[in-house]
Amino acid sequence: MEDNVNNRIQPAGRLSLVSEYYFSRKLKEVARMNAEGRDIISLAIGSPDMPPSEETVETLCEVARRPDSHGYQPTSGTPELRRAMAGFYKRWYGVELDEATEIQPLIGSKEGILHVTLAFVNPGDEVLVPNPGYPTYTSLSKILGARVVNYNLSADNGWQPDFDELERMDLSRVRLMWTNYPNMPTGGNARRETYERLVDFARRHAIVVVNDNPYSFILNDNPMSLLQIPGAKDCCIEFNSMSKSHNMPGWRVGMCASNATFISWILKIKSNIDSGTFRGLQLAAARAYANDDEWHREANIATYSRRRRYAGEIMRVLGCTYDPAQVGMFLWGRIPDIYDNVEDLTERLLHDARVFITPGFIFGSNGERYIRISLCAKEEKLKEALERIKAIGW
Repeated sequence: MEDNVNNRIQPAGRLSLVSEYYFSRKLKEVARMNAEGRDIISLAIGSPDMPPSEETVETLCEVARRPDSHGYQPTSGTPELRRAMAGFYKRWYGVELDEATEIQPLIGSKEGILHVTLAFVNPGDEVLVPNPGYPTYTSLSKILGARVVNYNLSADNGWQPDFDELERMDLSRVRLMWTNYPNMPTGGNARRETYERLVDFARRHAIVVVNDNPYSFILNDNPMSLLQIPGAKDCCIEFNSMSKSHNMPGWRVGMCASNATFISWILKIKSNIDSGTFRGLQLAAARAYANDDEWHREANIATYSRRRRYAGEIMRVLGCTYDPAQVGMFLWGRIPDIYDNVEDLTERLLHDARVFITPGFIFGSNGERYIRISLCAKEEKLKEALERIKAIGW
């Protein structure tokens, strides 16, 4: 019998540590249902459905037409983009950053999670990850050989870290702590007190706190940065992203900011993995950072406020409760006690109402009694989803 080489080739052991990303798997099911004519309304993904500013698109097209724009670009980013990023932090957060040494453009925050983990964490070291929290903090840590140690976020504490719990932990092998304020998925807003305690915690325990900050402009009149806290740059890193705040998720433009030493370590990793993004993207992103206040008010507050009303009504019809003070582009609500588990609700919504809503368990065990509704859908779609949900009875 002829030897089949495929039977003798096995994947790397790290693949057994993670499963396919929930949305990657579930969207295949949704695509099959749509192919059958089911017309699923997706309120699951946080992918802004509005365009960037017109000036941003015009800049991309203009640069793309230039014959000298298509060569390799520096991994550290163009001076124009770094200057715009520094200006953005000064304008909105009052934070001074050295554009040459304290900023690193990223191909989105997911890439940054990879590079920072590679730069700071050895296999076997520990990483603090919030529960609930963005699944990529966990999956990439596992892939890279780090040990994930969860810390709890709860509604009773406004989804802020429980510092008493953190201090009781054995922190001797912890190298990084992931935080995410304003928080996804819960909508818990940034608090100066939390930021001050995080900086103090990082300094005392020699742990690098990485704050993932892509949501500070969505339904939020007071954007904050961890780097506003004195001494934060010495021991902290902050990610920011244009995906949410500038309607540019597919452009894959983000940044991290910290002290010059940390940035040089991250660049050392990044320069061995990828090259700089297309010059047109970088210069268009630089232009987007100059969007005026009115653009931000309409795109990030007025539009999402209108959509949020429909999401709140969906929560009410489903018998879910939520904190009206939450910010960001999702609505996070607790399901009624009549359900044994959250998928009893979300699967009924998908198959009976033809509405796809995210179950909270994908963000960790502390999300098992919650659902998350994305506001990245037009008002007419949210209204139709509400009517479909009402029609099947609750």
